[in-house]
Amino acid sequence: MTETNCNDPRLRTRLESDLQSAEADDSTGTKAATLRLILCAVHDRDAAARAHDECNGCDDTVIRDVLNLMVRQRIESAMRYENAGRIGMADSEREEIDIIQSYLPEPMDDKALEAAVSGVITDLEARSLKDLGRCMTELKTRFSDEIDTCRAGKLVKKALAG
Repeated sequence: MTETNCNDPRLRTRLESDLQSAEADDSTGTKAATLRLILCAVHDRDAAARAHDECNGCDDTVIRDVLNLMVRQRIESAMRYENAGRIGMADSEREEIDIIQSYLPEPMDDKALEAAVSGVITDLEARSLKDLGRCMTELKTRFSDEIDTCRAGKLVKKALAG
């Protein structure tokens, strides 16, 4: 088996440190439980990477992907709970969302996103909806941590269809 090079990302270190603090404060609290879930999901990704003789699951980008997935799951759960009249459970999901989002970078505001979309369209000389994929790929490359791909996709479509 070849040796894997797994750097110690800052986000993982922050999560582990915050978990220790949260457990010291209240080991049964929502913050501690949520951080344990996050780290469990990250460790699952690490195990999957090791199974393929690589350690790509260790970097901050993958951890942010895990966090974004967890936020989306909880948003869906909160909506389902609310529709079923289980407001307490929906509030609990929203509390977890707030904790998870505190580890994600702030998304671009509307004005910055519009400027980014406009810049990419200009740089790529995109002219039609056929260029949508190229534009989205470039936006994800340039602004991976701060872009809301759903909002960006709508703006790109609007600009290219216009």
